[in-house]
Amino acid sequence: MRVIKLDAIDSTNEFLKQLSAAERLENFTIVTAENQTKGKGQMGSIWDSEAGKNLTMSIFLKDTVSDVNHIFTLNIAVALAIYKALEILNIPALSIKWPNDIMSYNFKLGGILIENSLKGDGSIVSIVGIGLNVNQTSFDNLPKASSMAVVSKKLHSKDQLLNLIVDNLKQTLSVLSSNPEILWDQYAENLFKIGVPMPFKGGENKNFMGIIKGVSTSGKLQVQLENDAVAEYNIKEVQLLY
Repeated sequence: MRVIKLDAIDSTNEFLKQLSAAERLENFTIVTAENQTKGKGQMGSIWDSEAGKNLTMSIFLKDTVSDVNHIFTLNIAVALAIYKALEILNIPALSIKWPNDIMSYNFKLGGILIENSLKGDGSIVSIVGIGLNVNQTSFDNLPKASSMAVVSKKLHSKDQLLNLIVDNLKQTLSVLSSNPEILWDQYAENLFKIGVPMPFKGGENKNFMGIIKGVSTSGKLQVQLENDAVAEYNIKEVQLLY
């Protein structure tokens, strides 16, 4: 496993994409940065992180997904790997907020951004970006954000956390290739607010009540509405209010 440690970079995902275009990379090549100036979240949102306090990393993966229709299962494998790593470190009240935010209680500890490329030979290369709030304790104007240090009341080693994530990711990817249904079951079991009546905001900023029932194979959130019908939503089509 090759780990490239940088002091500062605009985006570890962008750096790793450029590196993979310039040279042949081994599987699980990793880039970390103490300070990421242009970190990205889902749908182009900004990931802002205090320099030196958090884990900002990207992982190069190839041949982990053989079918573009199963890409969301990779998302599940990564989220569960982080979940299991934090569980080992005794981070309390963990869950995964659809599609891939890592939660403790009602607070977001981190997120995942996976960028996939389909190569000419039909293979899929993935750049897995992970941002986790580790030892940062101040989150001005971010009332729903927290960190491992805050929720566990202790500081954590970023190197230990990285190694735990990679070890668990290798395990979940092994399950992905042999029995992905297990990952889907574990993801649903640990989904944030599943089975609980909750308010949502949908199109045209209309609020409604619903119950999260699960996630479709294409990665859409399944919500049971007040008339008992189950609707499916893509990212940014619906917002969970909590």
